[in-house]
Amino acid sequence: MRHLQRWVWITALVLGIAACSKDKSIDEPAKLTPLAATLRVDRTWSASVDDKKAVALRLGLSLSADDSHVYAAGHRGDVAAFDLASGHTVWRTRTKAPLSGGTATGQGLVVVGTSDGRLFALDAANGAVRWSVHVSGEVLAPAVISERLIALRTVDGRLHALSVSDGHELWSYEQQVPKLSLRGTSRPVIAGDVLLCGFDNGKVAAVNMSDGSMQWEAIITPPHGRTELERLDDVDSPVSVSGHDVYTVGFQGRVAMLALDTGQIWWAHDASSYRGLTFDADVLYMVSADGEVVALRARTGAEIWRQKALLYRGLSAAAVTDDYVVTADFQGYVHWLDKATGDLAGRAVSGKVRVSNAPVVAGNKVLVINDRGQISAFSVRPVATANKRSAPATPPATPPAAQEPSK
Repeated sequence: MRHLQRWVWITALVLGIAACSKDKSIDEPAKLTPLAATLRVDRTWSASVDDKKAVALRLGLSLSADDSHVYAAGHRGDVAAFDLASGHTVWRTRTKAPLSGGTATGQGLVVVGTSDGRLFALDAANGAVRWSVHVSGEVLAPAVISERLIALRTVDGRLHALSVSDGHELWSYEQQVPKLSLRGTSRPVIAGDVLLCGFDNGKVAAVNMSDGSMQWEAIITPPHGRTELERLDDVDSPVSVSGHDVYTVGFQGRVAMLALDTGQIWWAHDASSYRGLTFDADVLYMVSADGEVVALRARTGAEIWRQKALLYRGLSAAAVTDDYVVTADFQGYVHWLDKATGDLAGRAVSGKVRVSNAPVVAGNKVLVINDRGQISAFSVRPVATANKRSAPATPPATPPAAQEPSK
């Protein structure tokens, strides 16, 4: 509750400053113009979890998928599995809990966390609740599951390792939480024998999976600025790992490459993102806090391209397919960008509701869940030049207060 009150206070303060300032204009979201699409986007199926009357809290209720199923959760307690090919419901479980972080799947489980500090593990085959446990705080990001443990972050700065079999705590690791922080936490990432996780104090830590002992910690961005708002530098997005290299980005901070074994920073450039970055074929794709999509060379951080057509549209983190970068916005539009050039290639509508969580690529499909629990599965194919059609223009913009890219 203390953390929730703090985030509410931050939001009120930011909106109050914006409303009272006569000198600074509010950044208007870029308007979507008709698009000469090079992709035809087809919605192959749609489904939903029961979240129709839930308050839109920008929760970490992302989709997860395996070879044949898609798993989703809603804030009102609904957890469901859908057939990846058809979207048909395989099972549905009503936990009656205020779900806020998930889903994660692995080891025959589907795991979801709650805003009142609980973690549920459901059987991936039939949705039966195998166990539930209390953790130290609100869960706002999916867990990660391995044969050895389940790891998750809570908002009080703790990284927990739990038993896969019954959820009992194996160990915990803690970093100090600043007085003010963004609403969100980083999802842990497994790399060999260590767990990597970002924290609200601008640090990334590597922790031994066996006992929770710290291997190293790196300050991605030292706090700077005169006010607590200026000093926000949360690392809320999961790191990306490729071989012996770790890539991360913070809010009002830097994007950086670190050594996996020591945490040494090899390169770093100023950047700001709370959605994060994704890695593919020696290229980093980052969604910035103001809605730019940027491609960087992984070895040097040099910029390849920057797409500004979606500025201030509250973009989700990006996902990558073979040829495209995919992100979604505050009006429910899903955008495909050419990986080589950053050009907009296609667009689809997932519903008229914000998409806070990153799209998920599963097989030949792109899966999206919006903040009301509506799920869309899309497939794409090239459009012949002579048959290109314009995508629909954006509907009227919503009031500026609803367009704040806060979490």
